[in-house]
Amino acid sequence: MKIGFIGLGLMGHAATKALVERGHTVTGYDILADKVEAARGHDVQAAASPAEVASKSDVVMVSVTSTDAVRAVVFGEAGVATSDGAGKVLIDLSTTEVPATQDMAERLKSASNMGWVDAPVSGGPEAAGTGSLAIMAGGSEADMRIAEPALNELAGVLTHMGPVGSGQVTKMVNQVLVLNSYVLLAEALALAEAGGVDAAKIPAALGTGHAGSNLLQAVFPRMAERDFEPRGYARQALKDLDMVKELARGLKTPTPMTGQAAELFRVLVTKGHGETDGTAILKMYDPSERL
Repeated sequence: MKIGFIGLGLMGHAATKALVERGHTVTGYDILADKVEAARGHDVQAAASPAEVASKSDVVMVSVTSTDAVRAVVFGEAGVATSDGAGKVLIDLSTTEVPATQDMAERLKSASNMGWVDAPVSGGPEAAGTGSLAIMAGGSEADMRIAEPALNELAGVLTHMGPVGSGQVTKMVNQVLVLNSYVLLAEALALAEAGGVDAAKIPAALGTGHAGSNLLQAVFPRMAERDFEPRGYARQALKDLDMVKELARGLKTPTPMTGQAAELFRVLVTKGHGETDGTAILKMYDPSERL
């Protein structure tokens, strides 16, 4: 396939490397030249603009950090919308606001006749590199048929959740589960250490009981080792938690636990730790970690 990829950060770097290794032609763009150069190291063809990416690709994947960033690469100067999109689909892997996603999909269809699939992901760069992401997608049946071959190269599980916007709603559900769990894992770790328990034994001790989860096995040990090397960023976790709160407010659905988690991440980011991994939320509980 001819696949375009806009946004070559942690996720984009891993995803494009995997796509190239699977034999696809990948054309990439990022606003940061060093990200483009790094991607060229695994044979991504560099483009000068999002429009050039779209013109050379059958599907265009976007993986950027915010709704505004998606809007900029699609509708900004030399954006995707300035190219002829007939028969093509934009696949937004980013985590973005639901109403904005729906609006942008309509605008892109009107501007260039390009379809839109919102397909946020869960699993991080490691899963992108191994093709084992959980991908939750929203879009029409016709657009999904075009998008699925490319998405299946990165997905362990790909689920079509409904029309445009459904993928983003599902990602908000994912973030409620995951990011609240980060806070709970940090709280549990702090309690274990304060009580004199060897925290390294916790995943094995509790893993087969009701406390068992993949986060207990994958995240808890990294917290215990104070490994805050980013697989994602704390600032992105805060952005997503705030998006959950905004969506829940509009749907008149209470999310008190998510609100508390958001405030803890807000303090973490305000204290200058936005570029660390979400595991750094442990700093809010750990007296040995100075904020």
